[in-house]
Amino acid sequence: MSADRLARMRATLDRRQPDLRVLLDQVHKPHNLSAILRTCDATGVFRAHAVLPGRELAIHRTCSAGAGQWVDTVTHSDIGDAVGALQAEGIRVYAAHLSTAAVDFRRIDYTRPCAILMGAERWGVSEAGAAAADGHITVPMAGLVESLNVSVAAAVILFEAQRQREAAGLYARPRLDADTYRRTLFEWLHPRLAEHCRRRGEPYPALDEEGDPIRSASASRA
Repeated sequence: MSADRLARMRATLDRRQPDLRVLLDQVHKPHNLSAILRTCDATGVFRAHAVLPGRELAIHRTCSAGAGQWVDTVTHSDIGDAVGALQAEGIRVYAAHLSTAAVDFRRIDYTRPCAILMGAERWGVSEAGAAAADGHITVPMAGLVESLNVSVAAAVILFEAQRQREAAGLYARPRLDADTYRRTLFEWLHPRLAEHCRRRGEPYPALDEEGDPIRSASASRA
């Protein structure tokens, strides 16, 4: 294992934010999904959520530069269940949704556990998603167009969240729990071996100081 690769993986994991999420409400175009995941990776989002009834998550690998590999993605069948699951974790959900209750996105405190809910490319956040959210936010527009592309809007909001969290020192120390950190590091460093272990229902081997799997004594004798 390259020392530089291991150091880069650890440095990235050290800055991942377990309580900053993105929830996508029927955002189905691969290039938008990929662009949003790339922004998630750039801003330290550890996990994204997607509601795509009747569809599979399609990630445009070339567009995202492999970002889907570095951002944990959970799919849900229902937007209400997805919002409820996040709220059960103590995460407030803010929908990017133009309504009479919407506030400027910069007024939100993103240093607290929160998720940004983004809606479908043409229709925006669904009625059910808007109703279930804890609040509505909007990106003020100074021109003639009424809204930004969903991936652009997500980027604008997430980089504001990153700015606030950087100022609050939330990127200064690792925030993932130890088990999640070890599991994710192994999957990033050894994706094929991780898949092999999952198929066989086996735990991941421990890693040595150089990031290589430590073979058990029984495996060594085999």
